[in-house]
Amino acid sequence: MYFPKAALLAAALSPLAASALAFTRPDLVLNGESPVFTQSRWSWTDCGLPSDGVHIKSIEVTPDPPKPGQDLTVKVIATSDKEITEGAYADVTVKLGLIKLLKKQFDICEEARNANATIQCPIKGGDHEVVQTVALPREIPRAKFMVDVKGYTADDEDLVCVKLNVDFMLGHNLW
Repeated sequence: MYFPKAALLAAALSPLAASALAFTRPDLVLNGESPVFTQSRWSWTDCGLPSDGVHIKSIEVTPDPPKPGQDLTVKVIATSDKEITEGAYADVTVKLGLIKLLKKQFDICEEARNANATIQCPIKGGDHEVVQTVALPREIPRAKFMVDVKGYTADDEDLVCVKLNVDFMLGHNLW
């Protein structure tokens, strides 16, 4: 996944979680005939401080809830209180319960360049809207995932903090 700007850290959370969790696993089938459908849910929390450089106002996903095997469009509206420059980065952790599945650091500006994003570093302060579309893998395990994203400036100052919960558990109506 690519993060076109600091605010996109949050936007990329759901797609990143899905990509990070794309283990090879065939769809579950009951009685050899009926596929099991997921009942996907997600939520987000701004875990940042008032002194952080980026404040997430909203995160919207389409479709809502996200569906494995389909494109997911994420729209984030955020305000940046300061300019975001080369060297800004994000630490992303994906967990399944207490088990850490992924821990990776992303260079925000490099990811924006690689994605050919419309917003590039340096990113001026102000209000920003970022839209990103990604293909969700069909093989997302049926489980509840927690995604933590903590962004930092090039000077290691807190930039943004977002926690996502993504639920791809089996639905209750299997017949």
